[in-house]
Amino acid sequence: MIRFLFVAALIVPNLLAQKSCPVTKPPNPAFIPPAPYQVNAGLDAFWYGDKDLWTVLPVDGSRNGLPYRKNEGYSNKLFLWKQGYDGVKEPEPDITVVVRPLLGQPPTATSHYGTNAFFDHTWQMLTGVTFPATGCWEVTASNAGHKLTFVLSIQQ
Repeated sequence: MIRFLFVAALIVPNLLAQKSCPVTKPPNPAFIPPAPYQVNAGLDAFWYGDKDLWTVLPVDGSRNGLPYRKNEGYSNKLFLWKQGYDGVKEPEPDITVVVRPLLGQPPTATSHYGTNAFFDHTWQMLTGVTFPATGCWEVTASNAGHKLTFVLSIQQ
């Protein structure tokens, strides 16, 4: 019985925090990347953005189990796509990412760095993003005058 109560005490606050966070939901109609990019974003994921800048997001709006770096926070990779991006011509794209707390967490964090990846016969821009704490975060990624903003729930 004590074990059940302990597990419930850990799970219920996470569920409540996730439900109170206005995470970005799949758009209707769905965004479908232009050819030659993949139409399907994968299981439990969706494309979000437009032809000028898009990413893949989880359907439930949460990221769980991200690596934790002491004194930094929870880190993850952020893949971004834009029509016509070529990693050979632009190996280090200018990407800025700002994360802003929505529900009273620690201050905003900003990163400014870009690299690239190539798979499924297309180029993607890639950058790291660090969330200082768990909670509800607005993420704004910028590249070449285009911005993409979405909300994620970061959980342990």
